[in-house]
Amino acid sequence: MLRTLCRPVVLLGPVVFLIVFATFPAAPVTGQTGAGRIPPGEWRSYGADLANTRYSPLDQINAGNFKNLEVAWRFKTDNLGPRPEFNLESTPLMANGVLYSTAGTRRAVVALNAETGEMKWVFSLDEGKRGEAAPRRLSGRGLSYWTDGPGGKDERIIYVTPGYQMIALNAATGRPVPTFGKAGIVDLKLEDDQLMDPITGEIGLHAAPIVVNDVVVIGAAHLPGGVPKSRRNEKGYVRGYDARTGKRLWIFHTIPQPGEAGNETWLKDSWAYTGNAGNWGQMSGDAELGYVYLATEMPTGDYYGGHRPGANLFSDCIVAIEVKTGRRIWYFQAIHHDMWDWDFPAGSILGNITVNGRQIKALAQPSKQGFLYVFDRTNGQPVWPIEERPVPKGDVPGEWYSPTQPFPTKPPAFERQGVTVDDLIDFTPELRAEALKVAANYKMGPIFTPPVVSQWPGPLGTLMSPTAGGGSNWPGGSFDPETGMFYIFSIASFTALGLTKDAKRSDMDFISGVARDPNAPPPTAGPPGAAGGEGGGAGPNVQGLPLLKPPYGRITAINLNTGERAWEIAHGETPDNVRNHPALKGLTIPRTGRPGRIGTLVTKTLLIAGEGGLFTTRSGQRGAMLRAYDKATGKDVGEVFMPAPQSGSPITYSLNGRQYIVVPVSGGAYSGEFIAFRLPMN
Repeated sequence: MLRTLCRPVVLLGPVVFLIVFATFPAAPVTGQTGAGRIPPGEWRSYGADLANTRYSPLDQINAGNFKNLEVAWRFKTDNLGPRPEFNLESTPLMANGVLYSTAGTRRAVVALNAETGEMKWVFSLDEGKRGEAAPRRLSGRGLSYWTDGPGGKDERIIYVTPGYQMIALNAATGRPVPTFGKAGIVDLKLEDDQLMDPITGEIGLHAAPIVVNDVVVIGAAHLPGGVPKSRRNEKGYVRGYDARTGKRLWIFHTIPQPGEAGNETWLKDSWAYTGNAGNWGQMSGDAELGYVYLATEMPTGDYYGGHRPGANLFSDCIVAIEVKTGRRIWYFQAIHHDMWDWDFPAGSILGNITVNGRQIKALAQPSKQGFLYVFDRTNGQPVWPIEERPVPKGDVPGEWYSPTQPFPTKPPAFERQGVTVDDLIDFTPELRAEALKVAANYKMGPIFTPPVVSQWPGPLGTLMSPTAGGGSNWPGGSFDPETGMFYIFSIASFTALGLTKDAKRSDMDFISGVARDPNAPPPTAGPPGAAGGEGGGAGPNVQGLPLLKPPYGRITAINLNTGERAWEIAHGETPDNVRNHPALKGLTIPRTGRPGRIGTLVTKTLLIAGEGGLFTTRSGQRGAMLRAYDKATGKDVGEVFMPAPQSGSPITYSLNGRQYIVVPVSGGAYSGEFIAFRLPMN
């Protein structure tokens, strides 16, 4: 096969590295149509399709043979940047026999032969100090594929760099498209209706862009906001661009300006300086309706909102936007004035369901706090009532509290919400007694119990569950269009949420922090029970065991035709530190599940998901499992070994008569790798 090595291409400013290794004949191209249809056997969008379903009808791999999967190929990402990456979160795409993904510490784009894993080309942009200052670095979570329609010859890969630049590449060659933006690049720190430093402006994006009806829609992300340097920050506006030219078509002000609807919800002119409120996760789209659906985050800062009094539209909102114009069609705010960092982390999932004999074009939005919000996506009407209910009011000086918050009446929450004494660990009476002593240092209450000013000796904070990490997080869920079943992985995370003052670190009145004993020497560990255990993640603990009961990670199946939970299982093997704990010696501990950020994959018969951490197998190996469940019942039907945890989301595709499953893995001392599985040849 002919191999060519191209010289690096130098543009004005940053340096572009482009290496082309091979060429392959192109297969016929089919355009993206509808809310959830893709060419059979391919995976052309982050969530498989614009509807974000993470569903494939492939069934060559099934319950009877899953355990027989073998490695088809592996691709290490170590050299796609100046150093190896140990947090490979990217979800690849597959179109026309080519697998595309972002990878490496420089966020390079690679094109691989989807059958063999051989590299076709790699593109890398060295952004210098702009990349080094970026709030969202490393490989990111993916990219987009666009073609100019059925039978079209123009195929592009579109992605966002760590330094917040959008690049369009020729999918066949990996070269920047010269007619897109300036030599293939659109600087996303420009034309954003706000001024920001091109190097240090705190804005970026991990998520993949979405392309709906030839419009590329771009969100925004920032640094974590538990301890922001200032109440002032860049605003996370959302914009639409022409997929052919890179021209900006529209902008949606997630923090409304004067004269725009929602501006009145920012009291004391707090709209003027408050930032964030972007769409940092994935989006979904319905090409037939011509809508793109946003799922926005909270404003600055995460746990104290005294500098932004009011309900704060359009933060923590689902917003339907007309993709050609940027016109808002409908919206729903899930949290009024967020102070828990429970913003939307994942894209909505679109699907058609039947409720009491009525067919509905539905939108299902998972959340960090464990709610699943379900709407008619054409008009924003809830499928089941969502009630405004009173919630606890706090006493933090200067804070603004909403008297009510929205509660879906269906489906039931898919994760534990709030903390009571009934949630405390009870493996043994001794552990239970110790748990009660630890919990006495904290405030407990139902969901939406607000943070407290941390005091010594207590309360040190509010025990919050789920935490800002979920519940569910950026991998989101999956949906089976044949059965109407929705699947979601979630974690029963918890933390102690306290507020402190520190003028040296921030100009905000309060930031996240925990009070210390003023008479004690500088601590080498946290306050009572503050160190986390591997089983339940960080948070108060009892002898290294999580303070709260398992399961620590679970998968829930929800029937969207009825709004009822179909089944629930603990996902992930019991961690070694729990299984081998001396206080549990002689006890039989059922599988606890484990934390992680896990995307699920649903096929004709299976639900597939990897584990988010390592454990010691019966053979003595340390690793993780890729697990398959009967999608109708949740019953285990197979597992295959992986050398590292799942860190991105799995995809599946079919090529030359064989089905593949590709899983991004990394973590601990294991650097990023894509592993492709398939069945042995007969």
